[in-house]
Amino acid sequence: MQLWMLTHSRPDHALRTAQRAEAAGWDGMLVVDSQNLAPDAYVALTLAATGTTRLGLGTGVTNSVTRHAAVTASAAMAVQQVSRGRMALGIGRGDSALAHLGRAPARFAGFARYVQTLQTYLSGGRVPFRDLPLQDELAPPVEALELADHPADSRIRWFDPALPKVPLEIAATGPQVIRLAGRVADRVMFTLGAVPDRIAWGIDEARAAARAAGRDPATLAFGAYVNLVCHPDVAVARALVRGGLTTFARFSVMHGAVAGPVDPATRDVLARLHDGYDMRAHTRADSSQAALLDDAFVDRFAIAGPPAHCLARLRELRALGLDRIVISGPTAGADPAAAREAMALLDQAVIGRV
Repeated sequence: MQLWMLTHSRPDHALRTAQRAEAAGWDGMLVVDSQNLAPDAYVALTLAATGTTRLGLGTGVTNSVTRHAAVTASAAMAVQQVSRGRMALGIGRGDSALAHLGRAPARFAGFARYVQTLQTYLSGGRVPFRDLPLQDELAPPVEALELADHPADSRIRWFDPALPKVPLEIAATGPQVIRLAGRVADRVMFTLGAVPDRIAWGIDEARAAARAAGRDPATLAFGAYVNLVCHPDVAVARALVRGGLTTFARFSVMHGAVAGPVDPATRDVLARLHDGYDMRAHTRADSSQAALLDDAFVDRFAIAGPPAHCLARLRELRALGLDRIVISGPTAGADPAAAREAMALLDQAVIGRV
């Protein structure tokens, strides 16, 4: 099982963090893609690629609204070329990137069409113009120019075919997106918390969808985003992990209904989180929503505690069949000194062991 980290997309930070992660033995690094809150993800990944030789790189995650599918594919394939095959394209329906444009996450039908088109581009295929959602009010069809000739369809023409295809990894929480990922994705990346029965449910949903679509479930890979802080003091670890956990836990109740199996106490906490989430304090450890997560919820949905506890919980997730864990650690608003101590301990006592 690989361990990847999730971090900010500020280019200088991404380069330093990638170099530190590679030296410490991490398998990969994802950067956020949220244009109003952070610099461009692909600029950060390109810079990180030039400063590393082994580390996997990717988006955690992009979305189907802020870029045309051809632009997303081309950007990901450019990082694949610079990194010589280390890119992974993570995508979801969107959260803060769309909220800061005044929009909610993408509607499912459009998201499904987008990821299927994206896979076609990434695989070197041709997309018919009729399948591209460009409105005539914005740009008329190319036929209007009455050229001698013009492209008959859309494809990425410049990519080096000797390089491997960029894998498409769909971040999934609810059953609709999990099933879509089972049909289309190279890897399903669950955002269900570090909860074995919820992840087992997600794996079953994805495999059933793959079989129904005529796909061999064995071709699917599974991973998960996990909020994890390693610190000898459990109370400190919980405080450090709460900010990021509010964001990931909210995905399970994004539209009001809870996705996946939960007990009544967990359902109550998720309902409070849905009603009390302030996007202006997104991911912050000192936010009002962080105070809504009680210790029992944090202990179930996140991994927070000393190295032995973190290792035991990670092994539990690996036994489910996950081959990648993306770790989100301390976030803005947490105690900086405690955060540095926790990140150093994770590098020293957990990464090498896994």
